[in-house]
Order: sequence, then C-alpha cells, then structure tokens
Amino acid sequence: MALATRDRRPPTARTLWDSSVGKKTVMAVTGLIMLGYLVAHMAGNLKIFFGPDEFNGYGHWLRHMGEPVLHSHWGLWIVRIGLLASVILHAVCAYQLSRRDLKARPVRYAHPCPRASYATRTMRWGGVIVALFIVWHILDLTTLTVNENAQAGHPYENVVATFSTWYGNTVYIVAMLAVGLHIRHGFWSAAQTLGVGSAKRDRVLKATANLLAATLTIGFISVPVAVMTGLVD
Repeated sequence: MALATRDRRPPTARTLWDSSVGKKTVMAVTGLIMLGYLVAHMAGNLKIFFGPDEFNGYGHWLRHMGEPVLHSHWGLWIVRIGLLASVILHAVCAYQLSRRDLKARPVRYAHPCPRASYATRTMRWGGVIVALFIVWHILDLTTLTVNENAQAGHPYENVVATFSTWYGNTVYIVAMLAVGLHIRHGFWSAAQTLGVGSAKRDRVLKATANLLAATLTIGFISVPVAVMTGLVD
C-alpha cells in the first residue's frame, strides 16, 4: 500500500525534465517564446522601409524601453537573457531527445518514411544553421565585430552596411530560409505536444504554420533584398 501511495505522488520538476514528454513540452514552450520574439523582431525590422529616422528611433526605444521604471538598457537585457535561456533549453532538449531516439533505434529503417516532409527531415540541420546564424548576427549587428562599416548608435546605417556585402546577404537569406522551415514544422509539433491538435483543428494548425513560416521568411528576407535593389540605401 505504501508503494502504491508513493507512486501516485505528483511528478517533480526533475522527473518531468528527465522524461521525453517533459523535454518535448520544454521545447514547445521555448519554441513559442522564440516565435513570439521573431514576430516582434520582424515587425521592428520592417520599420527600415520608413527611413533612417524611424528605424533609428526604434533602435533607441529598444535600448531605453521600460524607462523610467527600469534603467537604460535593462529592459533590453531582460529580453536578451530570457531569449538566451529559451534558446539554450530548446537546443539542449533537442539534442537529448535526438540522442535518445538514436539509442532506441540504432539501426536505420531500410526504407525512409515517404510521408515525412522536407522540413521534418531537415529540422536537425536547420537548428544547427539557425544556432550558427545567431552567433553571426550578434557579432554583425549587436557587437559590430564583423561589420566593417558599422557605426555605433546608427542601426539603419549598420543594416545597410551588412547587406551591401555578398556574404552578409548570403548568410542572412540562407538562415531565414532555415528559420522558415523550422517554424513550419516546429509550430505544428508544439501544438501537438501541448495538446492543441485534434482532428478538427489539424487543418487550421497546418495552415497557420505555413502562413507563419511564409510571412516571417518573406518579411525578414525583404530587408536584404531591398538593400540589394536600392529600395533602401
């Protein structure tokens, strides 16, 4: 009887973390947090089409958001720390689940599943590409380390500078295509993990995933394309 009672105790945070279901839930929640950030980030990026004053003003607001309740840059750092924690948790869970999958199935299937989408098959490498891009993006437009013509405090000019180079455009566009594929599959997976999916909702969820992926990909890529074509200079 004592053993049966002990088995009915609610799971602890450690138990949830150690379980595959817990890791998938962490991935789903952190993925949605990052998706929300991407939507906001894209909306901010599109301000570049309204000119230097509008875009630089947006950059100034980011550095001082939360004032006077928060000190200058505190709000931005809170967002950065929260986002970094989400990225790390998401990546760790993805890696650990991948390792468990390989241990459970050490021998590959003789015939790959034909129904698996391209996005599903490339989620792992897509995640690696996005992770590497995050490092590049920080060095390029945050610390300005690899942006040769960067000017501190001038975000509009720095964006134009980085997208005036072939490598800046190539890195960004390839990464945004990977992000789009990742979102298309990730949103659907998160919905299933969190129990939102159902026979009636599946079509709507798939359409939403496709729409989000397409909107974010086009929105982000429109900026380097605008610089390349002279629409933004």
